[in-house]
Amino acid sequence: MNDQTETNLQAVRGCPVAHHGTDLTRLYGPEAATDPGSIYERLRKEHGSVAPVLLEGDVPAWLVLGYRDNRRVLDNPRQFSRDARIWRDWAQGRVEETSPLIPMLGWRPDCVSQDGEPHRRLRSAVTDGLQAAATRGIRRHATHFANKQINAFADTGRADLVPDYAEYLPMLVLSRILGLPEAEGRDLVESCAQVLKGGEDALAHNERIMVILGELAERKRTEPGGDFTTALLGHAAGLDDEEVVSHLRLVLIAAHTTTSNLLARVLQLVLTDTARLSGLISGQLNISAVVEEVMWNSPPLAVLPGRFAAGDLELGGHQIQEGDLLVLGLAAGNVDPEIRPDTGVSVQGNQAHLAFSSGPHECPGQSIGQSIIEIAVDVLLHRLPGLTLTVPPEELTSTASTWESRLDSLPVEFPV
Repeated sequence: MNDQTETNLQAVRGCPVAHHGTDLTRLYGPEAATDPGSIYERLRKEHGSVAPVLLEGDVPAWLVLGYRDNRRVLDNPRQFSRDARIWRDWAQGRVEETSPLIPMLGWRPDCVSQDGEPHRRLRSAVTDGLQAAATRGIRRHATHFANKQINAFADTGRADLVPDYAEYLPMLVLSRILGLPEAEGRDLVESCAQVLKGGEDALAHNERIMVILGELAERKRTEPGGDFTTALLGHAAGLDDEEVVSHLRLVLIAAHTTTSNLLARVLQLVLTDTARLSGLISGQLNISAVVEEVMWNSPPLAVLPGRFAAGDLELGGHQIQEGDLLVLGLAAGNVDPEIRPDTGVSVQGNQAHLAFSSGPHECPGQSIGQSIIEIAVDVLLHRLPGLTLTVPPEELTSTASTWESRLDSLPVEFPV
């Protein structure tokens, strides 16, 4: 941290740095990329259920680690707003518009940036559009693209199920839902990944997404269809052009990144446990139970951006000041010792995890994501009997950003 950054941070009323000094833990960088879980547990021991941290660019924030505190923040928009316009560091110019945090935390005209009636108006359009899409063949689309992806490697006897399958399948289904051509959907996979990853390329990839989706909305005004984009354009909520494109971006990035990450983790769990694998193949085990377990232990978003304190308050024994940024530790909350003293105990049938968030902003498209995953696993296991990992489970690695931890690869082989 340079001297000017330190001076700026210390000057912020209520800033975590002002309370705890400048020697704060970064949620980005080499250590965070390899072992974020250890960082969360160390912070829990040092600070309790809420901890002061630094985000990319050494931007201060509070990381919520406790399950109950996460619920309190998520369920109380009056105290913890989603409106970044009250974020003090941004409003006072300490976070540049060019910061890689802006695509994840900055205000935009979509439902996740609003509270109250504006949120309800915009969310109604998203929810109605997604419900309509869910009735128009999600499982058929997922089956089609699952087979298409498998066809590309079925004759080789080998594959890496992360880049060859999990990273592309959800985007291809979403492209069909949104009304995008398949080729454009494939091109957007990298851009979505870069927005979540952060770094200097995040803004350029975010802009690329906005351009492609802006062209899509323009096209659908003159060529409407039975897709989500057309549904947004014609919804009674009366979304303007900027609102339509912002919601297309929201659904594209949120749905693709979370579903692809979750699919990879489900496949990892299935292929590293012979009992689960044989149970799924024989029909004795339901895939939804495996998905549920992963959502507890490896939620697709480890840290959820972001909430902003609407006033001075106390949380987890810390004094939070108006305008402070809070980020939600979903992964840490799911393994909070206060609610899960023994993480080895089965969570089957328990849907109280934080993986889909909670409260007014709970993910509206979770059933679509789960359908894609269920179909993806079912088609893969039945198309490729004898599927096995080619490396020991302990050699599988992950790379984390501030917001997520993604499986690097899942190399497999199968009889041809």
